[in-house]
Amino acid sequence: MASAGMGDTLSGILASLLGQGLVPVQAAVAGVRLHARAGERAGQLHGYGLSATDVASQLGERGPI
Repeated sequence: MASAGMGDTLSGILASLLGQGLVPVQAAVAGVRLHARAGERAGQLHGYGLSATDVASQLGERGPI
């Protein structure tokens, strides 16, 4: 999760949640959790060397891998 674009991915999640009307604290808590879970899912699929695209592709996915 410490690679180029990960912060941009998180920023996009936060902006989206704020745009949907969440207050900043709620957006931060939910956004960090969504970003982390997408990273966990991407890690299960791709192993080490994740890119921001790998993480972003897992946003909105449902169910176990």
